Amino acid sequence: MAGFAKRMAYMQSTADVVRYLFESMTDPETISFGGGAPAREALPVELIHDIANEVLNREQRGSQALQYGNPIGIPDLRQAVIDHLLQPKGLQARLENLIIVAGGMESMNLVSQLYLEPGDVVLVESPTFIQSIQVFKMFEARCIACETDEHGLVIEDVTAKIKQYSPKMIYVIPTFQNPSGRTTSLERRRALAELGSQHDIVILEDDPYCEMRYSGEALPPIKYFDETGNTIFVNSLSKIFSPGARLGYTFADRNIIDKLYEVKTATNSHTNVITQVLCAEFFNRGLYEPHLKRIRDIHRERRDTMMNCIKFMLPDANHVYPDGGLFTWVELPEQVDTTAMLEEAKAQKVAYMPGREFFVEGQPIRNNCMRVSFGSVPPEKIQVGMERLSKVIRSKL
Repeated sequence: MAGFAKRMAYMQSTADVVRYLFESMTDPETISFGGGAPAREALPVELIHDIANEVLNREQRGSQALQYGNPIGIPDLRQAVIDHLLQPKGLQARLENLIIVAGGMESMNLVSQLYLEPGDVVLVESPTFIQSIQVFKMFEARCIACETDEHGLVIEDVTAKIKQYSPKMIYVIPTFQNPSGRTTSLERRRALAELGSQHDIVILEDDPYCEMRYSGEALPPIKYFDETGNTIFVNSLSKIFSPGARLGYTFADRNIIDKLYEVKTATNSHTNVITQVLCAEFFNRGLYEPHLKRIRDIHRERRDTMMNCIKFMLPDANHVYPDGGLFTWVELPEQVDTTAMLEEAKAQKVAYMPGREFFVEGQPIRNNCMRVSFGSVPPEKIQVGMERLSKVIRSKL
């Protein structure tokens, strides 16, 4: 049998964790705090059912939905993204600045294809999103972690790592970061855009949770401060529309979008047209804004329930209070190894993501941390699941 590519060995450990993540999410007996899915109740099932019944016929948009599409995406969905998602952030875009992709993960894949050579360095947050590490490793890039605190990336450490490693790219999740739930401050967002311009580095700004805000004031994206086109803004429609639709978008200067168009055609020709049509109609009919208010209310209740459970059930733990998103980051006493503890948690039918795999070279690996997601779990089950998890943790103290 032919041997697999060497890159498969580089990404094996993260692939194993991602496999566990999805398996735990689909086990009906397990209360899973592992995945990053939104609430089932937040999915606009009835709205999309009605839209599909009306437009998926020959007289409306049925033929368009079932035919090949433009690799850059259908025009009215791109315009809806500009009107409803970019302009409220202060981002000025034209249709040619936007490409519709197959979920947020494809943006990272396409941008990596466009820029990364084997051995290139990507600076990332410590900790950072596990699947982004998987993508960068697939392209044989070297991920180097930069220090973070409660305000996001520590700019002094980023600057030092730029001098030391001459990175091709800086990858950052500035709002309700995955996995920590923290938000990068306004000053550091501006500084990151300036660093990208000064050193001609790609700033890959991944912001899939920014609309999911439950408290606090919204901040402009890093891209808002970009004056040279070095920042690429990528986002997903999974949390505000549907994860199963596999839709996202990339916003960048025209010359970058033109190149991403070429990469896209060589990857999968175009993004699913049926889901693009349904999503465009969802925005165009004025359904997005009331839907967003509803899903914020649903997830705010779950955030608050989880924070109360951690406060009273895990009094020895430090944790992040997120103003939005789907995650919090829990730091347990040093003697607790959350990776080793995973099998016992599985036996108690509760799941979480151990912190180890969110760390890469450049910063210490913290074995006593875990990512806990509250998005897909109803409040009453959060209570039960946290009782199970706290029982496992207490046995280690």
